[in-house]
Amino acid sequence: MNTDKTFNYLVTDIGTGNVRVALIDSHGKLIGIERDEVHYHRDDTHPEALYFDPEQLWEQIMTLAGKLLSRFPDIKIRAITASSQREGIVLTDREGRSLIGLPNHDHRGREWESVITDPEKIYRLCGRFPGSIFSALKLYGIKKKRPELFNATETCMSISDWAQYRFCGVAGYEHSQASETLLYDISARQWSAGLCREFDINPGILPPLRESGTLLGSVLPEIAEKLGISGETEVIVGGADTQLAIHSTRPETDDVIVVAGTTTPVVKLLPSYTLDPQMKTWTGRHTDPDHFVLETNAGVTGLNYQRLKSLFYPDCGYARIEEEMSPYNDPSCVASLGSLIASETSAITTGGFRFITPVPHHLKRSDFMLATLWDMAFCIAENYNYLQSVNGHDKDYIWGCGGGFQSATFARILADVLQKKIRIHTGSEHATIAGAAYCCNQTYGLKVQPPEDSITEYFPKNKVPASVSEAWRQTRETFIR
Repeated sequence: MNTDKTFNYLVTDIGTGNVRVALIDSHGKLIGIERDEVHYHRDDTHPEALYFDPEQLWEQIMTLAGKLLSRFPDIKIRAITASSQREGIVLTDREGRSLIGLPNHDHRGREWESVITDPEKIYRLCGRFPGSIFSALKLYGIKKKRPELFNATETCMSISDWAQYRFCGVAGYEHSQASETLLYDISARQWSAGLCREFDINPGILPPLRESGTLLGSVLPEIAEKLGISGETEVIVGGADTQLAIHSTRPETDDVIVVAGTTTPVVKLLPSYTLDPQMKTWTGRHTDPDHFVLETNAGVTGLNYQRLKSLFYPDCGYARIEEEMSPYNDPSCVASLGSLIASETSAITTGGFRFITPVPHHLKRSDFMLATLWDMAFCIAENYNYLQSVNGHDKDYIWGCGGGFQSATFARILADVLQKKIRIHTGSEHATIAGAAYCCNQTYGLKVQPPEDSITEYFPKNKVPASVSEAWRQTRETFIR
């Protein structure tokens, strides 16, 4: 493996809330980043239908890329890649024009979940119990309510694969993204004709499967000219945001990783296909062909924290919140904010905070933020415990990555709740982008390991008092009723 070269990569990351374009080098150094909000629209054909305009999103990507590159005019771009939210898709027509974008939280297919005749069979093939979050039911909803769009569709791609297509003109579907469609046989690593029949989808609209970390093509001349980059710039296959974030931790087989982003997947990296008899976990393909990802998910966590910050700390940085949350191990109020637990049979749709009344004089805004972190940690722990019940885990550490781990307080709380070390690489807040750089390095045979001193470890210092965990559990049960 080469270790002496340094390349620069342009990474597009399309999340649920934001689209980011970043410059990162092959050693994982983030050079610069630009971001904007992803704009969603209601579709009147269904009460839970959302869509985005792919052309508007593409214009945002090009604007952000142009702005970023103008800040670093001397940086030579070796390759471009993309990542995106899972379960989202973009439909294109015969001329390659983008028709509509459907995000992960589009549930237009919910009313047709009942057409699924054998959900257990689909779980065995797809590694996830079928539901409207997945791409096949989004397509089915389009077919039923927007037949003009469905009939015009030539190709269906994940959002990241669509972005790469726009850069180089080559269509494809990366394996970790294909895992989210309900049209892909996880074990066989191929599209399933039987699953396509189940959802009445023509398999011809599914493009060839592509390996993450492989060359897709060269940037289109008009894109190179507009961005002011070389026409020899290559486009590399990226992948799903969670899987790329996992890569940033450099995990070993059987490691558990907590990806604290808008939602918080709790995942285990496995060498073989593993299913849950209760069908509550997800099993998907990793971005390398030798591993599977066994997953539970704590649901919307980081987004809750961001929105509460905008309410309580609109003009302050996160460092101020950290200062005011000390000490962290004696919370004055308790939160239950709707996070998911795999063992529960239904999602909680209401939430709130609980504290003694009348409102105590010592209650501060930081107490609500601290309660939110405790809620996140307890929900992660419950999901970890369920994951462990499906496939045991006896290591004394867990990897953490994602923006949530910018909070040292959160890492300390989670270490105490789990009674395990939390290991975090420097720069983990940009885990997906770092993972995308890792994929590009694969293409060019670059093996770059971060120095050992770039890893921070948080050790469990206290056992969580039973009164704290019981207060959280009682609060959560209040909202389950």
